Amino acid sequence: MTDTQLRTLADGNGLPLLGLGVWQARSGPQTVNAVRWALELGYRHIDTAQAYGNEESVGRALRESGVPREDVFVTTKFYPNREDPVAELEGSLRLLGVDQVDLYLVHWPGRGPLRAWPGMERARERGLARSVGVSNYSATELAEVTKAADIPPVVNQVQFSAFEYRRGLLEAAERLGVALESYSSLGTGRHLSDRRVAEIASRAGKTPAQVLLRWCVQRDVPVIPKSVHRERIEQNARIFDFTLPDQDMAALDALDRTGGTAAAREDRWW
Repeated sequence: MTDTQLRTLADGNGLPLLGLGVWQARSGPQTVNAVRWALELGYRHIDTAQAYGNEESVGRALRESGVPREDVFVTTKFYPNREDPVAELEGSLRLLGVDQVDLYLVHWPGRGPLRAWPGMERARERGLARSVGVSNYSATELAEVTKAADIPPVVNQVQFSAFEYRRGLLEAAERLGVALESYSSLGTGRHLSDRRVAEIASRAGKTPAQVLLRWCVQRDVPVIPKSVHRERIEQNARIFDFTLPDQDMAALDALDRTGGTAAAREDRWW
């Protein structure tokens, strides 16, 4: 993996710009196969969470892949309905079969944006996680935790795409030294049928998914598209051999439906 395929975080660690997400991937063969295929195809970031219930399957795939542990960036997320981020991460490490994760995120700001953070700092201090961050935090929540933290978050993973171009949140994160990371970059598939995306993809000789993922990485925003189909996992990886011209980037920018919001979500499930 080249330096152009990494986002250097504020703590000096490198986050791959492309990863495989396993949200809604069933525990067992479905997750094992998806992760193994991704690693065979060159992915070096796997993103899971305690709430997904598939950490054990991710760990099995890591072991079976033959890829050295130090070559794979592993993310998991603290389930904020539980009490202790350290105890929960110790459980995740057992399921994953690793001594340390590369990134540990608060999955959402449950019971307030600061509630879990002291435990996240302890996880980092104990060496259970190389980096710590948050997910689904608004600009205001991100500023609150960053101001209060002894060890500030280095990542905020949020719903972010050309259709959810959260400019206010992106700009706030950059000011705070926090890398924004995108989930649902493809709108869980909804964005792929948009006529305007299809026209740009046709000109580029790429798929709509590749165009939408490329739009993110050209903004230095890491992406973690989820798929359990080998051919789509392979297609999603081919985003580093082309560049979208300025006019296509601007056309994709114009798809935003959020008004450039600083919010992380329009709807909160917590």
